[in-house]
Amino acid sequence: MIARLSGVLLEKLPDRVVLDVGGVGYAVAISFQTYQDLPDAGGPAALLVHTHVREDMLALFGFASEREKKLFEMLISVSGVGPKLALTLLSGIPAEDLLGALAKGDARRLVSIPGIGKKTAERLTLELKEKAEKLFVPPAGGPGVEAQDVVSALVNFGYKKSEAERVVEGLVRRGAPASFSDFLKDALAALSGG
Repeated sequence: MIARLSGVLLEKLPDRVVLDVGGVGYAVAISFQTYQDLPDAGGPAALLVHTHVREDMLALFGFASEREKKLFEMLISVSGVGPKLALTLLSGIPAEDLLGALAKGDARRLVSIPGIGKKTAERLTLELKEKAEKLFVPPAGGPGVEAQDVVSALVNFGYKKSEAERVVEGLVRRGAPASFSDFLKDALAALSGG
């Protein structure tokens, strides 16, 4: 099973990339969010990979962040939701908004994504509400605003969004500092290896 690929982007499209890894070109399906996080074709790139195996097919799905990969795997655990539909969801709205809609049971928000019907949206919100509540960082008050603000600050300092999200997620899991400035200092220290 392929879990990660690192190499040079030979081709970059909004829904897939071809990544040259040691002379072998891997076609990897991606969401639009991952597309935005990747460098231009010709640049070095690394993707976390979900390998999807069926008797008639082997497909690779790539993600710029661990959070997006976890969300993808959560989505495909729902009966009737395959990898392509999960990518449609991840491409339709930002990951945090998707998690928020699932956590709040907001099926209407999901139906607004092209290709997502009412029954699928209701099944997703019903089956994933509890899991989404554990992953969702609420935006109003509390640590959610701080986490997103810290990610924004790190991106403004020149760090990649996927890298910033990974570090901030780690800090949130360990119990992030209450103040924005301490949170930002810890994130910067983690990014610089300190």
